Amino acid sequence: MKGELPIMKQLILGDAKQELAGTRRILERLPNEQMMWKPHGKSMTLGGLTTHLINLVNWQVAIFLHSELDLSAVPQRREALGTREEVLEEFDANVAKLEKLLDECEEDKLAEEWTLRSGDHIILRQPRAMAFRTFGLSHMIHHRAQLGVYLRLLDIPLPGLYGPSADEQGK
Repeated sequence: MKGELPIMKQLILGDAKQELAGTRRILERLPNEQMMWKPHGKSMTLGGLTTHLINLVNWQVAIFLHSELDLSAVPQRREALGTREEVLEEFDANVAKLEKLLDECEEDKLAEEWTLRSGDHIILRQPRAMAFRTFGLSHMIHHRAQLGVYLRLLDIPLPGLYGPSADEQGK
């Protein structure tokens, strides 16, 4: 039908918008007074984990701006954001960039090859749509789930992501 988006783009847009909205709902629950907390000595701090989530949205933007991402050229760690407000401000700005890129992206660009590398080592080479889904969204979902565990351990009520949470149902 005239004016209707191609199916691949519809799926990517719908999936991305749902997962980004769910990620924002969980970030809204961040306790400012606990940003240095971590559940285990080998774990990231709460602030470090949320900063990593922000970086993953930056990487999703990079998938649409560039034909590759070289991790050897990206700083390994950045200083963790210290407050919920800082996290939400940067997340919202990055999501706005990403949504604009997604809206403007032509379907043929989604099929173009995209490469993740570390220097000369190729980590993955996939069509851009697959890289966005796996390296971008699935990676973000994984760390969002970790964040949910952190919040549960801190006894902070969790929002529902794919239906109501036990906290929302009063269980």
